[in-house]
Amino acid sequence: MSVPLTFDGRVVLVTGAGGGLGREYALAFGQRGAAVIVNDLGGDIKGGGRSSAAADRVVEEIRANGGKAVANYDSVEDGEKLIQTALDAFGRIDIVVNNAGILRDRSFARTSDVDWDLIHRVHLRGSFLVTRAAWNHMKNQKFGRIIMTSSAAGIYGNFGQANYSAAKLGLLGLSNTLAIEGQKYNIHCNTVAPTAGSRLTETVMPPDLLESLKAEYVAPLVLWLSHESCRENGGLFEVGAGWIGKLRWERTQGRTVRQKNKIMTPEAVRDSWNEICDFTDATKPASIQESLQTLVEVLSKLDSGRGIGTNLTGASATNPSEAVGHTLPEISFSYTHMHCILYALGVGMSTGDPDHLRFLYEGQEDFCCLPTFSVIAAQSAITGLSSVPGLQIDFSKLLHGEQYLELFKPLPTSGTLTSRAVVADVLDKGSGMIVLLDVHTYSGGELVCYNQFSLFIVGAGGFGGKRTSQKAVVTAPLPDRPADAVIVEQTSRDQAALYRLSGDWNPLHIDPSFAALGGFESPILHGLCSFGFAARHVLKRYAGNDVSRFKSIKVRFVKPVFPGQALQTQMWKEENRIHIQCSVKETGDVVLAGAYIDLHASVEASVSAGTPQTDVLQSDLVFAEIERRVKGQGQELVKKVNAVLAWEIMKDGERARHWMLDLKTGQGALTRGVTGGQADVTFTVADQDFMDVVTGKLNPQKAFFSGKLKVKGNIMLSQKLEAVLKDYAKL
Repeated sequence: MSVPLTFDGRVVLVTGAGGGLGREYALAFGQRGAAVIVNDLGGDIKGGGRSSAAADRVVEEIRANGGKAVANYDSVEDGEKLIQTALDAFGRIDIVVNNAGILRDRSFARTSDVDWDLIHRVHLRGSFLVTRAAWNHMKNQKFGRIIMTSSAAGIYGNFGQANYSAAKLGLLGLSNTLAIEGQKYNIHCNTVAPTAGSRLTETVMPPDLLESLKAEYVAPLVLWLSHESCRENGGLFEVGAGWIGKLRWERTQGRTVRQKNKIMTPEAVRDSWNEICDFTDATKPASIQESLQTLVEVLSKLDSGRGIGTNLTGASATNPSEAVGHTLPEISFSYTHMHCILYALGVGMSTGDPDHLRFLYEGQEDFCCLPTFSVIAAQSAITGLSSVPGLQIDFSKLLHGEQYLELFKPLPTSGTLTSRAVVADVLDKGSGMIVLLDVHTYSGGELVCYNQFSLFIVGAGGFGGKRTSQKAVVTAPLPDRPADAVIVEQTSRDQAALYRLSGDWNPLHIDPSFAALGGFESPILHGLCSFGFAARHVLKRYAGNDVSRFKSIKVRFVKPVFPGQALQTQMWKEENRIHIQCSVKETGDVVLAGAYIDLHASVEASVSAGTPQTDVLQSDLVFAEIERRVKGQGQELVKKVNAVLAWEIMKDGERARHWMLDLKTGQGALTRGVTGGQADVTFTVADQDFMDVVTGKLNPQKAFFSGKLKVKGNIMLSQKLEAVLKDYAKL
């Protein structure tokens, strides 16, 4: 059984909460610890009249169950008054559930101006005004959860509800924009389209169906989307009868039906109609950026002078097998110590860290070049793909999918490097083509590094080629445990402007107008810049910035980063391999996935391999007491607990201890340093937090919800710890 969701300390406003869905939401929030503002105008289904009775009844119900609630009788068009009620009564506003609504069903021809305007004033304008009144309070406290209520009528349309369906779909558009604008302030906005028995649905549903569609089957979704631990943002959910489904848009590949310097005709549209409407290999754009990218690709195609063709992202491979094994022209790259320093600054190094001087000051005795600088010498080989026989690549559709770099010796800090590139393989991924480009780089006649660029050409797939290759260096899954170390580092607003000076001159990273054509709100950071940040973090944490220990790195590029955002690198150490995942701190979006860095073993590690840790943790004393009790009461504890319990004790962001307590077999045993998947429940907690929980200074539930205590497995077994700890029994 999972840990229950609670809303202690949260203040919730539910509009239209006098009955139906709103009442169910308000009661559910109240039962789980939230302070609730129960808003209801008390009018009829068409918006006429008003009364305080409906809201008062719900408030009384919440208070009778031990909860906190106050009533508000204002119209949602007086949004400021609703929020002020929350501030006056409880001092803050955390969650807004926009639920209030009325109906004025008419066939379209009979819909009057009043019918149209009143529906929009209550549903769309009312939700806007209430949310706007709460917005700045949520921004200032860096937390907010907003629920918009749409409808199946808004999504699909419904006879007699033109006014209602237009307003309900308008709420979805409002929600999508608020999700984008609120993301960096930890304000999430989601939309629900409920099907439930209420005064609004009783006019369009038979009585027997209404009975099976209770409001209590909708409320759990609204509560989850409103909880601080829910990361969902910008979602649309249909819900009813205990079923929940998420919706997203789908789009055909389409067809470009005009040619450069020629008139576009309706006949061309007619003749291409089947392809325009063909959902085979449909795309699923998730943002306006992804949607606009299609138009950028169309314009690029037209500017190139190519005519009408299927698959608007149609970079094509005429004969990929002919390209495999093709060697590209040799390229040379000359550089000085200034290039090494400029690259180090481009990937975030600073004189604020004294140890960075070895990468930033040529006069430093141990001055050296960052290992990932190796990609700079090799990346220009990509342009040679334009001359490869068998391939027709539109570079406007080229995406950097994955990168592998292996270093055979530390790079010299100046000199001339020579790179030889070969097309290792070409893969057919259906929606696109992958070109594996192997680049070997030499200093003189000595091999210094090897790069494999995995390049995805959008829309160039479907030529019947193979989908996988043994020549591809693969990514690796993350270990199934919390990260051993985490480094968070802020990028500069000028990070992309600085990194591009190392040789990637794509205006996407500097020119706002060009970025807008690509569908981005502002220029984005280079993927290989994030790659450099993550490699630096591992080199610092696990190699003491010793470049001679760097062996190789593999990453998959997932999402872009905007300059000024913070990069968070999570690290898992398994012998000499460091698994990494890099994400944007503000949004949680993963940037680099399936990634790892292999290190050469240090001399010290080779000498001391197998030596157990000798540092003493506070928690060691508790486990010594557990061990004493197990020895004395092992058989009795096995009967009471009958489970294997494990603890991951963290210190300074890294795993310091692993304890496993077997109370399932025999007399029971406590072992240190044993890892594996045999535990029924595993607790991950910092050494100090562990002591605070055990001694009662830190409430375990608060520790869990704040992320200080993480639990994996059967969480109910945590209740049996009292039998183990007895007088410590707070864990």
